[in-house]
Formats: sequence, C-alpha cells, structure tokens
Amino acid sequence: MFGTKNDLSESTRVRVIELCNARLADAIDLQTQCKHAHWNVKGPNFIALHELFDKINEDVEDYIDLIAERAVQLGGVAEGTARIIAKRSALSEYKIDAADGRDHVEALGSALASFGKSVRKAIDASNEVNDADTADIFTEISRGVDKWLWMVESHSQARS
Repeated sequence: MFGTKNDLSESTRVRVIELCNARLADAIDLQTQCKHAHWNVKGPNFIALHELFDKINEDVEDYIDLIAERAVQLGGVAEGTARIIAKRSALSEYKIDAADGRDHVEALGSALASFGKSVRKAIDASNEVNDADTADIFTEISRGVDKWLWMVESHSQARS
C-alpha cells in the first residue's frame, strides 16, 4: 500500500481496497459484456438495443473509474488488467453465441442483476467499516445499474 494522509485506518483501507478491486473485476467484465451485446445484437429491435447497450456501456465505464480511483485514493492499486479480471469476476460467462435481441436482453439483464446484487453487498460492507464515501460511490452505482436493468428488462416484459 502507498502512504496517504487519509484518516481511515489502515485496516479499513485494506478491506475497502480489496472490496473495490473485487467489484472492479465485475464492472470491467460487465463493460465487456455490454460491448459484446452492442456489437452482436441482431433482429427487428436491432437499433434500439444496439444504442441501449452502448449507453449502458458508457455508464459502466464511469462506474469502473469511480471504483478504480477509490482504491487508489486509499493507497491501493486498481487491479484492472484483462487477466486479473478473467480470474476474479463473479459474473457468469456471457452467452457468446447470443444473436437475437431477446437472447442479449436475457444475458445482459442477468449480468446487470448480478452486478447490482454485488454492488448492494459492497454498500453494506463499506458501511460496516464506517467508510461512508465508498458506500456513497457504490450507492450511486447501484441506482444506475437498477435503472439500466429496468430498461433492459422492459424489452422482454411486453404483454401480447
């Protein structure tokens, strides 16, 4: 760890840095899944989904920066290489052969829901060590993920 004048205890900072790096792995994995869906979606709702997936990707890139920069602010290293992400991400593997919009809606919806669940746990873990700033970052991310999950799931919730 790097030295800092941040007044959080070293043990708190170590725990939060570990937490941030765990969620960073998930966020980067989610971002790549968004781009995969964006590039590969097919079907009658192509343009709507293509644009939606790209907008989600843009926000997830912001979440990545928030999480990574928090780890560094606390004296840690943001561990975001592709190899580390592949080892650490808790998200399920994306259905690589998905093509139809419905398949991508299901796959990306599942990824968003999983990430949202882990982010809510990160809020609780941050609060447990009295780090309101990190909890606030994860709360902001949670609100955004819930919004995107609603928008993705709306594509599969129409009644016939």
